[in-house]
This record gives sequence, structure tokens and C-alpha cells, in this order.
Amino acid sequence: MGVKIERVDTVRCGLGEGAVWDAAGQALFFLDIWGRKIFRHDPASGETACFEVPGHVGAMALGSGGSALLGMKDALCRLDFASGACEQLSGPVFDGPGVTINDGAADRRGRFVFGGCCEGIDNPRPVGGLFGFDRERGVTRLDEGVHFSNSHCFSPDGATLYAADSFLRRLYAYDYDLETGAVANRRVFANTDDLGGLPDGSAVDADGTVWVSVFEAGRIAAYRSDGRLERVIEMPVKLISSVAFGGPALDVLYVTTIDPGQFGRAAEEGSGHVYAVTGLGVQGLPEPRAAV
Repeated sequence: MGVKIERVDTVRCGLGEGAVWDAAGQALFFLDIWGRKIFRHDPASGETACFEVPGHVGAMALGSGGSALLGMKDALCRLDFASGACEQLSGPVFDGPGVTINDGAADRRGRFVFGGCCEGIDNPRPVGGLFGFDRERGVTRLDEGVHFSNSHCFSPDGATLYAADSFLRRLYAYDYDLETGAVANRRVFANTDDLGGLPDGSAVDADGTVWVSVFEAGRIAAYRSDGRLERVIEMPVKLISSVAFGGPALDVLYVTTIDPGQFGRAAEEGSGHVYAVTGLGVQGLPEPRAAV
């Protein structure tokens, strides 16, 4: 069976992002950032639930007990899905204005690694960075000098952290210490210049291949753990934003997209929808949960 790309029968977002698969609940979570909404889509029933939040959510990791850890502007919050209560855990995260939380992922010890992103899209500045959070130590700065932090994900053994500076079109790899949450040995893992776009949200499969959504190019790039580009999947819309492996066998790649109208651009048929890519012949990994 060849690769098949289908539109998922769920809500259309303005700024769709942050796809996360809940392996325990067999559901896909994703964000509409500027809509201030989190969605939970159940592929088996076809039902989609909506959770409204009090601010723009730039990053999310599922927690335990029906909760999620959210990065909202410059604060980290715990959302209880049942009650809708949103409790601030830490913040403000950044030293000054002009920086917002963008993208994040839980490591295999329950820490949350997330990015700081320059708010001025039209005037990129290296004022962002890479950060880690746990309930005991709070927020720790892991790296600095980043324009648009993105693509956070981990190798299968948890010992390599991937994170991008989307403005530079570079995806970096770091050595990651699971015991302490410290990073070292940053190196360029991949560069998406040749693909015509910026690295956005990413996911790692069970073999260690990194699947990167290439924003503005309408492509998903799969890089082997040695940085070699193995394959490219052409998507039906240009502004793809995040990917997550899901389904009962973790062999469906879910893809969120963005409506170009959010940036004052011409409309594009099919934009803002979630897509499911099947027939890739690979399997993902269960997403770790944040300890909140």
C-alpha cells in the first residue's frame, strides 16, 4: 500500500498547531493558538471536544489525571480538562518583553522542554532560547540566542534532544542528560533551505527517524538519526505546522496546518485542517507525559 493523505473530519483551525497523541485515550489533541482553544479528536467515534483557555497556548504536553501542561505567553500552567481550571505553575518565564513560549515536549522523566520565540515575526531577533521545567526546580535556561524556537522532540532512548531555530532553518541536536535535564554538544542536525521552508513541529519514530513539518514548503521531511534526508512527503497545503504519530498501532502521522489568512495572505483550499498520513511503513512512540 502506498502513502495516502486524507483530511480528518474535525474542526478547521486558524492557527492549527501542537499535535499530541494520547495513547491511553486513543485521541488526538491539537491547538488553535490564536483561537485560544484546545481540541480532542476521537478518530473511533468521530467526535471532537473543545476546551477554551484564557490565553494563547504556544506549547502543550499531556499530563496525568486528565491534565495538560500549557505554555501560555510567558507562563506555564496546568489545565484540568474536567473542570476547566487553569493553574499557573511558573512565570513570568522570560526576563523582558518581546518573547513568547513556542513549542515544547515532555522528556522521559516528565520534565517539560520548551522554547522561547521572538514575538516580532517581521523583525526576528535572537532573544529567545531553550528552557526546561520541572515542579521542584522551576524553569532552567538550557540555551540562548534563538530567534524562533521550535521542533522539540527526543530520540527513542531520550539521550538526544532535537530543537530548531526556524528563522535560521536549522534543526539542532543536543546531548541530553535524562538524570539532570542538562544539554551539551549542540550541533546542526539538518538544514531545510533546500526544501524551501522552515522547520516547524517534529516527531521521532521508533527507529529514531525525525519527521519534520517544513512550514511554507508544504512538505514533511524524514531525517535519519545521522542527519541524512531519507524521504520527503508532499502535502496538499503549504503552511503545515506540526506532526504526531497516532492510531492504535502508532502508524498514522497526523499533521496540523494553518490558514494563510492568519498572516494576511491569500486563501488556500484545505488550509487549517488536520490531515492523516498513512502507508508510511513506520511506527511512532508513545508520547511521554509531563509530571504536573
